[in-house]
Order: sequence, then C-alpha cells, then structure tokens
Amino acid sequence: MVMVRETVTGDWRALRDIRLEALRDAPAAFGSTYEREVFRPEAHWRDRIARGGMFLAFVPEVSAAAPAGLIGGYQEDPVTMELVSMYVRPRARGRGVGEALVATVINWAAERNAASVHLWVTEANAHARVLYERCGFTLTGERRPLPSDPSLGEVAMSRTLP
Repeated sequence: MVMVRETVTGDWRALRDIRLEALRDAPAAFGSTYEREVFRPEAHWRDRIARGGMFLAFVPEVSAAAPAGLIGGYQEDPVTMELVSMYVRPRARGRGVGEALVATVINWAAERNAASVHLWVTEANAHARVLYERCGFTLTGERRPLPSDPSLGEVAMSRTLP
C-alpha cells in the first residue's frame, strides 16, 4: 500500500536525501544537478517545504521510515499547476508509487481550482512518459532543452482537470 502526504518542516532531511538521490540516480531527468543542490543549507530545504506542494510517498513493505518517492507542484499561472521533481526510488518501482504521487498532485491542483496540470519530461525518458500517459497526460507540442544539460531535450505534457 502506498501512502502519500505533504511534507512538513521536520521532513527537511528526508526531502533533501531523496532529492539528492534522485539527482545522482537520474541526472538526465531533472532541470537541476546534484552539484548545484548538494551544498544547499538546511534553510533551503525548510523553505522549499514552507512553500507547500511537496509530497513524499511511503511504502511500509519497502521501508517504514524512508520515503519511497517524491513529487512537487507549484502554481505556474492562475489556472495551471506545474508538476515537478517526480522520483521513485528503484526498490519501490513497480508498486504504484508513481501513479499515487501523480494523482496526489492532480488532486492538490484541483483543490486549488487549477484548470490543468503541466509538466516537462526528458524526451528519452520513455518510462516516465508512459506513466504520465497512463495518468491522463498528453503531449502539448512544446519542446525545450533540459536546463541541466542542454544537449538533451524535454517535451511538455498536460492534463486538463474537470
């Protein structure tokens, strides 16, 4: 069973640790880099939590204490929420964690009366694209270079909310 909850101030270490793991494990999937974030102070992580929209997933059968996944959302404009920082630890993959995280951001956006959720995904990240498609996202036609590695491209996906 997957349990997802919004982060609280006391989660700053867990947030930092899983974010840094994500940047090491899948550097081509994120707009930031491990090198850029590894030396950020505690205040940075607490600030990120204080802004809201950061969620951790837990799978008790995998680890009762450490989060199995991470996702974030923020308001891009008055009607659009941006889905960011999606990551599932390798040992928790295939257990529905990704779907639970995406559903959490979709519900969070709907509670804030957003009309849609938008995201960017690296073109070569086929597993993530399939997950997002399963969750109702479609390609928008937008493309851009990955901020952390401009030699890679990203495509945008969006999902309209009811």
